[in-house]
Amino acid sequence: MSTVVQPCARCGARWTVQGSPMHWCPRCRGVLLSPAPIDAPAERRNYRWVARRPDHRTRKPAPAGTPRTPTPRYALIPSWGLRDLPPEPAVEVEHAPSRTARWALAPLLLVTAGLFVLAAVAELLRYAILLVNRTRLIDPLTLLLSDGFVLISSIGALVFALGSAVALLLWLIETRRAAFEAAGHSDPRSPTTLALGSLIPVVNLVWPGIYLAELAQRRDDPRAGRAGRIWWCAWIVGGLLAGAALLWRTADSLQVQADGVLFAAFTDGYAAGLVILTLWTVRLFEGRDLFGRSRRSRRWVMAVDPAVPVIEPVHPGGAPDTPTRDAAEAEIAEDLDTDAAADGDRRHEEVVAK
Repeated sequence: MSTVVQPCARCGARWTVQGSPMHWCPRCRGVLLSPAPIDAPAERRNYRWVARRPDHRTRKPAPAGTPRTPTPRYALIPSWGLRDLPPEPAVEVEHAPSRTARWALAPLLLVTAGLFVLAAVAELLRYAILLVNRTRLIDPLTLLLSDGFVLISSIGALVFALGSAVALLLWLIETRRAAFEAAGHSDPRSPTTLALGSLIPVVNLVWPGIYLAELAQRRDDPRAGRAGRIWWCAWIVGGLLAGAALLWRTADSLQVQADGVLFAAFTDGYAAGLVILTLWTVRLFEGRDLFGRSRRSRRWVMAVDPAVPVIEPVHPGGAPDTPTRDAAEAEIAEDLDTDAAADGDRRHEEVVAK
């Protein structure tokens, strides 16, 4: 029985077929022809042997000689190693909205806090008038002035609170943009998203805290993150108090309405404190304290008493004698005199004894 082989079309090697035919030559990865008996006649083979001379390939003409060039040389003395260039100063890009928001934010917040304090005082005056009205009549002019004081202070506080909210939104957008640009990224939240999450009622109880938490993570400051969480909790409590104050005004009972006046005064006072807390949080994120001064890092260490030497320091030989040393030598001299006197007495006694 003749052996069945597969010749390689590239290198000419013949491979014995052991089972299923192969497709690629194991030696040169060339294409293998179809299996055929090794002793098959020429007319039954699927290949044909062709004899060629070793120099059958067309030779390329030798390239023409290139003209000689000057000897290579350095134009400058080579400096082997890395070039240590001084760092270029970073160019800070200032945005007009951020500067305007920074200038207008603190005055707006302070005026808003003052108006909320006035609104709280107006509500307390109204409550005092209600207490007096239980036993005596009140002059209509006094009631008119009280109502006007409450109305003007409340409307002014709400208007300035809205302006402060817009200024805070601009500050949040620019601060987040600067923080993400410093890290080499862009803010994943668009200004429209930040505005909708910060200005829509009820929704703005949740999203501003999330925005501040993301900003605190970029700043890598634990105090900023803690301040953001404190402000977030106070903001939610303030929203709940505002909703409760609005619902309280819908009561029909006179006593409940009077209690609503007192609760409104408490709500206005809380709003004033919340505005001051907001200003403190903003300045903490900017690296300043509540009064706008640059915040300094402090390190508390334990206070200890000055070190007291236990052993007298060694004095050099040529050093002048100190009073202490003179006193010590005087004591030694006195001891020597005493010993000498004692020896003399002892000798005298011995002589007398003889």
